[in-house]
Amino acid sequence: MSELINYADCLSNGGVILYPTDTIWGLGCDATNEEACNKIKEIKNRTEHHSFIVLVDSVLMLERYVPDFNPVCYDLIDNSDSPLTIIYPTNKNLAPSVIGPDGSVGIRVTKDPFCISLIRKLKKPIVSTSANISGHPFPKNFLEIDSIIKDKVDCIVEIEDNKTQNSPSKIIKIDLNGTFKIIRS
Repeated sequence: MSELINYADCLSNGGVILYPTDTIWGLGCDATNEEACNKIKEIKNRTEHHSFIVLVDSVLMLERYVPDFNPVCYDLIDNSDSPLTIIYPTNKNLAPSVIGPDGSVGIRVTKDPFCISLIRKLKKPIVSTSANISGHPFPKNFLEIDSIIKDKVDCIVEIEDNKTQNSPSKIIKIDLNGTFKIIRS
């Protein structure tokens, strides 16, 4: 429990963590803190604008950061048998780095117990982006994470059991009218 508090404190203070998500190992920060998001861009050596995926602990938290979305999203979240990121058409109270050029935002309601606990302790959504240098393949496990990444983060989450799925989430973009596009299957 005290480790969880330390990780949440790191995030609260604008830090970047290296942590196992419900998909692959990721870099994370407070998704409402633009300075922290910029640290992740520096760590990843990301120069172009790509928005980040955001993790929330529940639909209630999702509704605090996405003011309007098609109700079919509730069914998709409830019935997805694997991690699903939905790109929503609207957002509020999030850092500019997590928002796409069209104002959309990719959010996943995580079902991973560690991620849920961390988000609840922080009381804010967290960024989830692959723990790799931009343009390089994502790591399939902790040992594959580049030492440059490990050296630049503020905190590394130590988990005995690597429960990652070793593949990124599915991504679907859904407009307010329900029109959808599969971005990654």
